[in-house]
Amino acid sequence: MTTFDEREKGEERKFVHDEEAHFKARAKRDRLVGAWAAEKLGLRGADAEAYSKSLVVTDLEQHGDADVIAKLKVDFAAKKVGVSGAEIERVLHEKMIEAEKQLKAGA
Repeated sequence: MTTFDEREKGEERKFVHDEEAHFKARAKRDRLVGAWAAEKLGLRGADAEAYSKSLVVTDLEQHGDADVIAKLKVDFAAKKVGVSGAEIERVLHEKMIEAEKQLKAGA
């Protein structure tokens, strides 16, 4: 195997690793956002856990955050919880940072 081939294989492994890490971070972020939203919606225990899991599933349906944001807006509106789109986006950003830190710490 040539040096070029070895380098190419290394880049492929790095890409796979980075994609996997990003997927795990988004899933953890969605669970954290789900816990935040569940609290706002008055959900507790198993209902709150199920809601968090539903956000992870929602995020798998489309690329990007639009599907998660749309679900949160609909759910908040249905329960008459006053949360703006800007606040949802801020929480998504904050929880992504928190998820990445947790994953790096091994949590």
